[in-house]
Amino acid sequence: MPPEPRFDEAIHALTRLRLCALLRPLDTADFGTLVSTLRVSDANLSKTIRNLIEIGYMQTSKQASLERSDSRRTTTVSLTPRGRAAFDGHIAALRNLADT
Repeated sequence: MPPEPRFDEAIHALTRLRLCALLRPLDTADFGTLVSTLRVSDANLSKTIRNLIEIGYMQTSKQASLERSDSRRTTTVSLTPRGRAAFDGHIAALRNLADT
């Protein structure tokens, strides 16, 4: 069943839209990979993710890094089911706009 078109202001900002688009086909992505792919600062991405977590569109998890010898942990980011539905609806709304 195709998603219901719904323009979502919370996703439409460029960094948020690009972040959601990157995460949509993935289960999770590493924070560092997202920073380098999106070419944004750690602080900018952290704030963007935090805002999307607050509205229930994303989640993060932290785990020990197998690649590091110190105690730092890695952060992974993923869309929630609600976030996936919101992104799909937003893209459907944009397609409708482009078709008119």
